[in-house]
Amino acid sequence: MTSEPGSLPGPEWETVCRICGHDDDPEPFWESGWPNEGAICPCCGNEPSMNDVSVVGLREKRGYWLGQGAPWDSPSFRPDDWAILEQVKHIPAEWR
Repeated sequence: MTSEPGSLPGPEWETVCRICGHDDDPEPFWESGWPNEGAICPCCGNEPSMNDVSVVGLREKRGYWLGQGAPWDSPSFRPDDWAILEQVKHIPAEWR
């Protein structure tokens, strides 16, 4: 759920990374409408509210990450059967 103007800065609850679509971390990226500063995506390295508060900013970060070959920020977390095309399908529509 995305916030209305004048309300909290982010969605009430969001577990999917807006940059890469990763959604296998127990910590939400946004909770109670605020960025969870302790959550860093192990896939693309995104920190909530750093590059993902505007569509333009996150598309730039996503393009850079993909242009580098979509490397994992924490390679030990990469599943053996990881498929980038399947993962990016999880990016919320409003952040594509």
